[in-house]
Amino acid sequence: MLGDHSFDETSGGDRPGRRALILVENLSVPFDRRVWQECLTLRDAGWEVHVICPRGSKRDTEAEAVIDGVRIHRYPLRAATGGPAGYLREYGSALWHTARLARKVGPVDVVHACNPPDLLFLPALWLKRRGARFVFDQHDLVPELYLSRFDRGEDLLYRAVCALERLTYRTADVVLATNESYRDVAIRRGGQRPEDVFVVRSAPQTDRFQPVPPEPELKRGKSHLLCYLGVMGPQDGVDYALRALAKLRDEQGRTDWHAVFVGSGDAFDAMVELSRTLGLSDQVQFTGRIPDADLVRYLSTADVCLSPDPRNPLNDVSTMNKVLEYMAMGRPIVSFDLREARVSAGEAALYAPANDEAAFAGLIAELLDDPEQRARMGKFGQERISGQLAWRNSQRALLAAYDVACRDHTPVLAGGAVRTGTAGRAGTTGTAQKTGKTGKWPRR
Repeated sequence: MLGDHSFDETSGGDRPGRRALILVENLSVPFDRRVWQECLTLRDAGWEVHVICPRGSKRDTEAEAVIDGVRIHRYPLRAATGGPAGYLREYGSALWHTARLARKVGPVDVVHACNPPDLLFLPALWLKRRGARFVFDQHDLVPELYLSRFDRGEDLLYRAVCALERLTYRTADVVLATNESYRDVAIRRGGQRPEDVFVVRSAPQTDRFQPVPPEPELKRGKSHLLCYLGVMGPQDGVDYALRALAKLRDEQGRTDWHAVFVGSGDAFDAMVELSRTLGLSDQVQFTGRIPDADLVRYLSTADVCLSPDPRNPLNDVSTMNKVLEYMAMGRPIVSFDLREARVSAGEAALYAPANDEAAFAGLIAELLDDPEQRARMGKFGQERISGQLAWRNSQRALLAAYDVACRDHTPVLAGGAVRTGTAGRAGTTGTAQKTGKTGKWPRR
């Protein structure tokens, strides 16, 4: 039962009975792959894990579920429309439901909040006052996201999101950053102590991304297949990719390719229309979201994968999940020259000058003409994913962060009894030297 606070001590870990509550507003769980990997890591380390998140529209639709031992509590949420007022309605509803379900879950040792938005510190603060420690999992830099998505400059709303970020940092006991750029922001702008910020990179689920034999029929009679995988929002650069493909056809004289765009998002309909406007409908296919098996078929057949995120305040310092997923599948990548794209992909990608669509098209043509280079790049990417960028490295950082957050912390008792004796940075002591950090890591 969801209200049962007992714990099976045979599940492993050195802290039997400890309870973690993960708060997510942006995606449902387990659809949010990063959050789900964190849930399973904590479960395997002996934590009783609860998640509060919105319901999905086509999956993750149940109000309550227990999946692989993780207890998920979902609430209905209508995505924002109509500008700032729409976001106010969405976030207000999410906070109300989160607080309601947190009361139902009961006392926890750690509340682990994943942004965006930078509002989940409010229910986290309520739980902190009842003895929980707060781990802030910073998936996005919301001020940079605001500047990149809305093009409104540093207006009143921008200053408001900056203030919410500051309050979130101030409330947090430990911060999880998705890469070194985010870690630097947490220290420099957020005032965090370096020993309280852990880099927990996102990583592909390698069991999900296993290449299969290519299927030439997916190329629709062309010699080559190009593939885009990911979210299609205003800041994700699908429009840059489409304009680059038009230049590949018109300026490079290349018509020997078919392109498939896998995924969905706020800009999906606009991108389909842009494809028509550019005269690409016969060569560009939009699939929407598809089952994993179909996704693997496309990626296994692709000759070149596209990462067209333009340089802006957010993208330059963010690690894109699609880049890591392309690498896991051994695919060569064309990307714009972004700081964290180079950190993740290295020699697995070719880099066009920022936002230069003609150069992007030229690099696609270069790779289409060089199968040996494509193979070298693909092998390099797979080796990085199985080595330096493997999830096992982030697991160690995640568990080290929890150890720091819970230092000198008395665990919640079975049955939900109120705990005593918490200690740490938020107004108490906790001065021991912290250890266990890892190197770099990702995001969206």
